[in-house]
Amino acid sequence: MLPVLIKIGPITIHTYGFLLATGVLISILMMLKFAKDENMNSKDISDLVFYTLIIGLLGAKLYLFIIDFSYYTSDSSRIVELFTQGGVFYGGLIFGLVFAIWFIRKKGLNIRKIGDISGPAIALAHFFGRLGCFSAGCCFGRNAQGCSIGVIFPDLNQSTGVPTGHPIFPTQLMEALLNLLNFFILFFIYKKRKKFDGQIFVLYLFNYSIIRLFVEYFRGDPDRGYIFGGMNNPYLSLSIPQAISLAGIVISVFLYFKFKHSEQK
Repeated sequence: MLPVLIKIGPITIHTYGFLLATGVLISILMMLKFAKDENMNSKDISDLVFYTLIIGLLGAKLYLFIIDFSYYTSDSSRIVELFTQGGVFYGGLIFGLVFAIWFIRKKGLNIRKIGDISGPAIALAHFFGRLGCFSAGCCFGRNAQGCSIGVIFPDLNQSTGVPTGHPIFPTQLMEALLNLLNFFILFFIYKKRKKFDGQIFVLYLFNYSIIRLFVEYFRGDPDRGYIFGGMNNPYLSLSIPQAISLAGIVISVFLYFKFKHSEQK
């Protein structure tokens, strides 16, 4: 856990923000390179990425505010924390995706090709983002007493609520590594095995839905909300992110065959 990367006088660079910015920058450059290879208009792609990032960030914070409404409304000073926290990834993904679809249709762009160049980039940015979560101590795991992969966070002055003094599952690193694996899979298929437009994005959606469905069983932060069950019975419960993941699996399978069939006509 290293929440602050550099502090020089009044200047403070938080590790989470630095890693997230690094991931986003690399991903944007990757998307622009892919867009050039696909002979897309670079200005349209730049505008799409810029505005989608803003909408996605706002969506991630709004989702966090909604699911932890009582926490933020019980003390108005806690609203300020939203400016220093990354938010909920699924909130950012959903809001960003809705805006991107609207923008792409408005500009008359090829939505499937843009989705394909976005999939690997999102997975890579998410890898860096989850490393940032580990450094900040958010999105932490549940008790891993007796498990060899458990990590112990130091008792630093932080507001994430991460348990200290006993081992917990390193869910941030688990998801980071799985997102990195997802990136390599998508990148390889995009370069060597792509059969039809839209294939890479639906594979991203399918793969990440599986990843999140799995990692959720080991999460220990209680604020994600549950359809049924709860923290005390993680394997017999269904959290809201898991419900979204199940929907993502169904949607991605449907779109995969729909896109594949339309390409073969």
